[in-house]
Amino acid sequence: MLRLSTVLLSFLPAVALAQTRADSALVGRILLAEDQRDSTNAALTAGLRHRDPRISTIAKRAVGRIRDPKFISRDSLPALPAPPRYSDPSWRLRIRDIAARRADCDFMRTALVDSAWPVRLLAADRLGQECRNDSIALRTLSSWLTPLPTRGARQRGSVSWHAPAHAINALARLEPARARASLPAMVGSPVAWLRVYAATAAGTLNDTASLRRLARDPNDNVKEAAIDALSRVAHHAADDEYVAALSSPGYQAVRAAARALKGSPRGVALIEPLSAAARRIARDSSETSRDARLALIERLGEFATATNGISPAFAADFDCSVAQAAAPIVARSAAANVRVGARCTPLRIALPSDAVALAFGKDVRVRVTIADSSGGGSFTVKLRGDVAPLMAARVLALARSGYYNGRMWHRVEHDFVIQGGGGGSEYVGFPRFFRDELGTVPHARGTVGMSTRGHDTGDAQWFVNLRDNFRLNGDYTVFGEVIDGIDVVDGVLQGDVIARIDVVTP
Repeated sequence: MLRLSTVLLSFLPAVALAQTRADSALVGRILLAEDQRDSTNAALTAGLRHRDPRISTIAKRAVGRIRDPKFISRDSLPALPAPPRYSDPSWRLRIRDIAARRADCDFMRTALVDSAWPVRLLAADRLGQECRNDSIALRTLSSWLTPLPTRGARQRGSVSWHAPAHAINALARLEPARARASLPAMVGSPVAWLRVYAATAAGTLNDTASLRRLARDPNDNVKEAAIDALSRVAHHAADDEYVAALSSPGYQAVRAAARALKGSPRGVALIEPLSAAARRIARDSSETSRDARLALIERLGEFATATNGISPAFAADFDCSVAQAAAPIVARSAAANVRVGARCTPLRIALPSDAVALAFGKDVRVRVTIADSSGGGSFTVKLRGDVAPLMAARVLALARSGYYNGRMWHRVEHDFVIQGGGGGSEYVGFPRFFRDELGTVPHARGTVGMSTRGHDTGDAQWFVNLRDNFRLNGDYTVFGEVIDGIDVVDGVLQGDVIARIDVVTP
């Protein structure tokens, strides 16, 4: 008893210090220095010298992340609790068989009528030319095409638009005549996801008329898919469609259009529409527009000349990557005595509320409720502030604000991840980047990570690991873990909608 009392007494001063206003303020400054990648901040030195071991280790971790985002010791904290362990549903094991047995038509024919729709849909996607004469498999796929749903609602365990969408693409490869007959109805469908898949099928079928129509679609995800396919099928004969798409509000469509214009014979005539798109998007002050903006700058670099250059304003930006890409292009047409260099003024970073409390280990949980029209159900995520306090705090703030309500899971790979919470595309996310907080918690099944497209480019889109994805450990931040409702996570299908995210009491 005496020994236990001694241990408790030795820990009490650290607890008391951690709860003082001054020390909480110090931890806040340490976290902000880490977020700003500011190695000169005096708070780091003060933190390293602090007698509370939690504060000193938070400071040590911050210094390590600033110096090297992938520093070996990572968390610099005592052993962290491991995420929960979950077994796989039996149907996921059958999904894994498809990759190895896709040329086995008997096996694939059976997979197309599996009791689990994820198995059926993947079988349709993987069905190869070896089975193009399998009348039973083709008849099964054809049966999925009718009737076409007029809305995306589905019951839990079932599908809606998913079956005809996957079937049309399989048939476009294996039975083109049947796919061509069914394509017009999908191109005109009120369900945007059906039109996305119709664009892919139209590309396989070389149906430029359908692709041109879809390239003008009001939904920018449809437009993106159509332009990507049209650029492969019609090349620069469809440049009018690509130029029109440069004025789209969705960054994904603008990026697709800029990429499709590569090598266009229109040359310098494209400088103005490309510049106009770049100026318009810059006014959004969205860091997550970077991919679209860099695609525009790349095209401008291709077409700009000494006499037909771009505005010097492009070399000054809030995004250093964009300014650096634009500066050489501006310099190409600048006067000989004018020196042009990249100038950037990064947007201000503010410390999110709750970051300090999360860093000290506060137990915060959120419940993700799936819309009834997407099968319903909910799952609970515990935020891992002990690993990624800044990211967890920003996600928490967005959840409280209702940001995620009504957003969808746009990417579902049933033996990899589900991803969503953005604008329905990889290239549309929250306007401010989340900085990486790489840690030692592994990307085990049920952990929740932040989507990025490069270091420090978190876009507020979540992904949930459906299996152990340890190869992601070195590149993506874990900021949470599913502690309840993993069966609901497993049942999510592409396009399912998040009804709301609520903070719940542990």
